[in-house]
Amino acid sequence: MTLEETFEKIDEVMEKLSDDELPLEESFAVYKEGMELLDKCQKIIDDVDRKVNELAAADGRQSEE
Repeated sequence: MTLEETFEKIDEVMEKLSDDELPLEESFAVYKEGMELLDKCQKIIDDVDRKVNELAAADGRQSEE
């Protein structure tokens, strides 16, 4: 799942949670799904950040040579 797809799923979760008639147990399950999606987003962002830093460091090394 891409970052964009994950954000779309999070939007769906938020819509579900805004439903006042959602039973408590189902609300908890939806909330848990949302937290897992947020964790997935954070991992994707951290991975991209790591790759950008690696590229920047490699570019810095090439400039020094």
